Amino acid sequence: MSSSNSRSVFVLGGARSGKSRFAESLVSDTGLERHYVATGQAWDDEMRERIAQHRADRGDLWQTHEEPIDLVARLAAIDADERSVLVDCLTLWVTNLMMAERDIAAEFAALTAFLPTARARLVLVSNEVGLGIVPDNRMAREFRDHAGRLHQMVAAASAEVYFIAAGLPLKMKG
Repeated sequence: MSSSNSRSVFVLGGARSGKSRFAESLVSDTGLERHYVATGQAWDDEMRERIAQHRADRGDLWQTHEEPIDLVARLAAIDADERSVLVDCLTLWVTNLMMAERDIAAEFAALTAFLPTARARLVLVSNEVGLGIVPDNRMAREFRDHAGRLHQMVAAASAEVYFIAAGLPLKMKG
């Protein structure tokens, strides 16, 4: 897929690499209305505390949308020229799709087809999970494989791609 019409930015990195902070700065620096699409779900107290802390850290300048499954529908619903939208994160979305037994290939295709049509500036965050050892169980291997395929598709459909390590961005595309 060509990124010629895309305004999307893909931010990829490991856990606690600084990717979310970097992505938030990309959105804030646009001066556009800030929207945050959270794909995570609060399954336990620790995750509820994490979500609350992230909201507090972002402050009142962000409008938050919680969307664990129907990401493309949510993005389409809030798509507008005057908005910058941060999606955090795609790997949690992959997990949610797997747990809901959704058609993953169709969901990925819908997202990557949407990216070049979006009017809003989209910044998508995801965890790089393919740099470590081969997982020891089938579900974890399927997750890693799905995430790797999605990352390739989103990178191809995005105008810019960054890899974040130790809080430092490496621009890979755009």
